[in-house]
Amino acid sequence: MNFRIGLGFDAHEFEKGKTLKLGGVSIDFPEGLKGHSDGDALLHSITDAILGAIGEQDIGEVFPDNDPRWKDADSVIFLKEALKRMESKGYRIVNIDCVIITERPKIAPYKEAIKKNLSELLQVPIQNISLKGKRREGLCKENGLACFCTVLLSHEG
Repeated sequence: MNFRIGLGFDAHEFEKGKTLKLGGVSIDFPEGLKGHSDGDALLHSITDAILGAIGEQDIGEVFPDNDPRWKDADSVIFLKEALKRMESKGYRIVNIDCVIITERPKIAPYKEAIKKNLSELLQVPIQNISLKGKRREGLCKENGLACFCTVLLSHEG
């Protein structure tokens, strides 16, 4: 069995007038994430982790933010393309481990809904998805959030 590990990271500032989406789930919060697409930093970090694990270009190269096709795009599109590339190389996801770093909103009330949605999108058992919300504890700017994600892929053969 062949294994590959990928690490993804993404961060966005908050912006009024947008819907906050994390892991494809709408979060009840007065601001969304600033970005060329819908700004779903969690899906962006997972996408980048998968692309990195299979040795592909990063999300910004595959879906450049100066391309009008991706303006306000649903980040599920990016994730599905990364999954398609992963599957074409014969890999599958073993597990993912993600951290969302933000002072607000609290992640705990949304954890199970996000994990359930990720399980469906990734076709991975929910028990193979770890999602943690962490606070900055006063370190760094508080007008946004950041996500880190690691993914373990396997390939039989």
